[in-house]
Amino acid sequence: MIFSVFGNLEKDEVRSIAGEVVKTLYGGANKVLFSDKYKNIVNDSGCFFMPESEMYKVCDIAVALGGDGTTMKVAKNAAVNGKPAFGINGGRLGFLSAVERNEISLLEKVLNGEYIVDERIMLKADVIKNGVVISQNHCLNDAVISRGDFARLIDIDIKSETTDMLSVRADGVIISTPTGSTAYSLAAGGPILSPDLNCFVITSICPHSLMDRSIVVNSKFALNISVRSDVSNNAILTCDGEAPVEIDRDCVVSISLSDYKAKLIKVKPDNFYQIVKKKIIERGS
Repeated sequence: MIFSVFGNLEKDEVRSIAGEVVKTLYGGANKVLFSDKYKNIVNDSGCFFMPESEMYKVCDIAVALGGDGTTMKVAKNAAVNGKPAFGINGGRLGFLSAVERNEISLLEKVLNGEYIVDERIMLKADVIKNGVVISQNHCLNDAVISRGDFARLIDIDIKSETTDMLSVRADGVIISTPTGSTAYSLAAGGPILSPDLNCFVITSICPHSLMDRSIVVNSKFALNISVRSDVSNNAILTCDGEAPVEIDRDCVVSISLSDYKAKLIKVKPDNFYQIVKKKIIERGS
């Protein structure tokens, strides 16, 4: 099997985890790939190097070393290439990770085919200006429309297809997948959704209202979102916490179900609610 290993190897902790991964996978017909930018860091003669973009294409499994941000990015890029991802927690929460650092030996279950693949829906966020798509992103967690540089509220109008659904004056809105419901949306007061659901949740960020609740919508219907703000304060769209895209009153952000699904490898019997209890409820109590 070919394993492509992703993570910030400039960090001592991640580099140490990478070494343990190589020891576990080394030998037989296995091949371990790293980004060629780490040639001077990874000295193991049994490893191979290539451009990161190529690593997703040739591997059987993409291995993510780090926190949820790293696992999310790797799982998303792997999904676009039709590959599953295996997360090893080297960060804080590790909600998306398959194993903790002290459980790396469980990678042997993957070698033996003793694992399941947990499929998660993703959303697609298109920014359309004057009928032209100027930006397109696939999100595993969420698409966030928020105010720009100034601490001023923005007016957001949301339609389900062409039907008016919601108008809110707020710092922004979060459109989350079930996977992302335990991330920013949860921090903003949104509900936790089981990851096997086919829906999105709309959660306002600091709404100027005494009565504002999250709305769960069927993911088969596109959401079309427009924003109004003062002329010096254009809003921004941020997808999975990556680089923002500026949007103005001539833009429409179209949120729809992505054609891709993230595939997260699981080797432990914990179900979703056990993970929520262990990593969110008990840590917060």
